[in-house]
Amino acid sequence: MSDVVINRRLPPGPLEYLRRWPIQLCLVAVALFLYVPLISLMVFSFNDTKSNVVFHAFSLKYYEKAFTDDSLVTALGNSLTIATVSSIISVVIGAMAAIVLWRFRFPGKTAFDGGLAIPIVVPEICMGVAMLVFFAKICPWPTNLPWPFNMGAIIISHVSFSFPFVTVVVRSRLASFNRELEEAAKDLGAGELRALLDVVVPHIRPSLIAGALLAFTLSLDDFVITFFTAGPDTLTFPVKVYSMVRFSVTPEVNAASTILIVITVLLTFVALRFQGKSALTAGHGVPDHT
Repeated sequence: MSDVVINRRLPPGPLEYLRRWPIQLCLVAVALFLYVPLISLMVFSFNDTKSNVVFHAFSLKYYEKAFTDDSLVTALGNSLTIATVSSIISVVIGAMAAIVLWRFRFPGKTAFDGGLAIPIVVPEICMGVAMLVFFAKICPWPTNLPWPFNMGAIIISHVSFSFPFVTVVVRSRLASFNRELEEAAKDLGAGELRALLDVVVPHIRPSLIAGALLAFTLSLDDFVITFFTAGPDTLTFPVKVYSMVRFSVTPEVNAASTILIVITVLLTFVALRFQGKSALTAGHGVPDHT
């Protein structure tokens, strides 16, 4: 009978504890630095008074005021509409860009691949100014008709910085795709489009969902680029919250901010779950039955 070796994790020694506690302390300090302001904002959104220093009593009246504020509800509806449309367009463009970079070789591919990273690394203030100049100066040429700063301009601006994130997510999923499956589908009579829809798209579906949720979250939260491309008749939720903060930070502002935080956290959590499942299944790879 062969000997069976069982790997057991030894208990950590004193030196390992000494090496571990500074890292844990740093992690706790970073978590407190990041999340204590958000938690305090959410706590004071339930305050009965307008004070943001002393919590008097629990109340939901400022949430009632936030949901009955017509301008705030309209701004939230505009943000949801813009985020939905821009995320759909971003998924289509981002997926096509990922498939092109994954499948084909063409002149300027390296430059095109590097150009996709520009909206990710460039500061938002630069993107906002660039979009403002584009719609005000470049886009009217040659008709000299000004592009209206409305919901269309915001959607185009959001797509320009959202779809590269979708491309990154989809490309990471395509890296694990077995091209022999697509070739087998073509050998069985499927055309290029049919093989793409029946073989490639089901494989990248988790990354498409994760990319869509990520693009939706980025669009919903965006303030800087929206501030430069929104007109007087188009008000989004982040811009509305900013206009409320300019006068005073009241529990109503805290309540509106809490609503945005909750929506963002939920969507981000779902996107990360889908991206995690995509990476997990990609790590296992496609079994070879030949």
